[in-house]
Amino acid sequence: MKKSRRKTNSVDTVFRAFSDKTRLRILHMLGGGEVCVCDLVSVLNVPQPKVSRHLRYLRRAGLVQSRKDGLWSFYKLAAAKSAFHSKLLECLGCCFSDVPEVKKDALRLKKLCSPACCEAGSTRKGK
Repeated sequence: MKKSRRKTNSVDTVFRAFSDKTRLRILHMLGGGEVCVCDLVSVLNVPQPKVSRHLRYLRRAGLVQSRKDGLWSFYKLAAAKSAFHSKLLECLGCCFSDVPEVKKDALRLKKLCSPACCEAGSTRKGK
């Protein structure tokens, strides 16, 4: 019985992660590859601690992975570990493309052409 309860809690956590607009925006941006926290802060135009709280929640839900490079933290989508996780990532890729904030975020992220705040992150995709 504990095993099914743990699985249910995991599903609940993932759906809670998807229930917040800021977390959905972050997930969508990470769909294009690894992104530095400083770029997420710039695109979302919210304080860094708030972005970090959302990223921590997404990491706990198993949806993102992080790595450190010096002072900078980079995040990317976690590989799908189940059919459920895979379908959620698929939905993220197609279901939110018509959301105005998501389109604006994608344009803003694309315009960040120089890694000014995180020069150590020069290995980022698309930079």
